[in-house]
Amino acid sequence: MSTVINDRVTAQMEQPFAVFLIGMRVNKPLQFRKWMKVASAMPPMLEALYKHPEKGFLSGETYYSLFPLQTILVSYWRSFEDIERFARAKDDPHLAAWIHFNREIGYDGSVGVWHETYTIEPGHSESLYANMPLFGLGKAVGSTIPVHGGHLRNARGRMKGQDVEALPPELVVYE
Repeated sequence: MSTVINDRVTAQMEQPFAVFLIGMRVNKPLQFRKWMKVASAMPPMLEALYKHPEKGFLSGETYYSLFPLQTILVSYWRSFEDIERFARAKDDPHLAAWIHFNREIGYDGSVGVWHETYTIEPGHSESLYANMPLFGLGKAVGSTIPVHGGHLRNARGRMKGQDVEALPPELVVYE
């Protein structure tokens, strides 16, 4: 289990980065073989990415839902170009999985897949973690910063990089 940081902290990236969301949704639960093949394609991809940080993958968090049966990976990358390079590389596991999906499932409606990509410039993201281990962007960066004073104490200040009042002082709870 990861060590909990007993504090309020934030994570900041000093260079541009990309957030990549990718998921799968089971539309026809009885077609187990089809959706299980799709679901089983992600672990080898993550293993390859964690083994080879030079590919640009920084970190990710996976979530599951039972009704409907679906999964999502929220991942952090150095750049969109790194995501694209991994997706298209013949020697990485994604391309073969994508070819298989298109051949075996295509548009039959049994399994849905999706992704969204966001590129973030420095100073255009904000995060807060209270009593959490390294997580999300903090895990991707590999460190966090306490938010006790100055511009880091509220979301608007963390986003804008300057000391601004987000709430009237009487509404600030955790000073």
